[in-house]
Amino acid sequence: MPRVARAPYRRLLPLAMLCLGAAPAPPRRVVSLNLCADQYLLALADRGQVAALTRFSRDPLLSAGAGAARAMPVSGGGAEEVLALDPDLVLAAPGQPAARVGALSGRHPQLIELPPADSYAAILGQVRTVAVAVGHSARGEALVARMNAALAALPPPRRHGVAAYYQRRGYVTGAGTLVDELMRRVGLVNLATRLGRPALSQLTLEQLVAARPDYLIVESASDRTADQGTEMLHHPVLAGIPRLRLPQAWTVCGGPAYVLAAQSLTRQLASRATRR
Repeated sequence: MPRVARAPYRRLLPLAMLCLGAAPAPPRRVVSLNLCADQYLLALADRGQVAALTRFSRDPLLSAGAGAARAMPVSGGGAEEVLALDPDLVLAAPGQPAARVGALSGRHPQLIELPPADSYAAILGQVRTVAVAVGHSARGEALVARMNAALAALPPPRRHGVAAYYQRRGYVTGAGTLVDELMRRVGLVNLATRLGRPALSQLTLEQLVAARPDYLIVESASDRTADQGTEMLHHPVLAGIPRLRLPQAWTVCGGPAYVLAAQSLTRQLASRATRR
């Protein structure tokens, strides 16, 4: 679950409000230092609350919210730049040095550290954590309800065979990852998990062909050879293995895009099943 580092607010709440149990005012300036946190802020915060997203938030290859992020301020994420933004809430990855602005300046913004989500349940937990932190818990519950309803509307998964999430330089994603759970949700067996591979490892072309997967799951952008890292995805020995395509931006982070990935894989598998 996300870790919340609590520090004194810069303005003390009136004693009467504390006695009445009133909730603190929502943060006015929120800074994200985490690409995955960007997705939650875009979905849950008011536009005026966002002091800065990461510079990657506008990259359509990495960010599922790139379109919405174009109108938002961004930062390079350095500690001095974060201090200049004067945030009262910072969202970061665990242990991110620039997030420790309180220790550097004597200021004490609230800090929430969001580790990579490794399951759908973890995504829902992070939605709720961020929604409460930005003062929009009802908005978070509404998002959770929409995501749950969209997944519940998918047809019951049927067995579709074995798939390898095969990426640049031969990396595969194994057990204990969000991609592994996503594959199981749509009825696929993860080749890396079957082979006992860890969360991230490499398979040579020879190893992959010998394992005989039914599908390769590849990034949508890998249809063109961008560099030596993606060149191996176009090797002739892989030509006979059907491909399922997902934007990297839907899998690099947990968040609402998990639902889009599940819907897309379900459609692609159904389409291939009807052609058999």
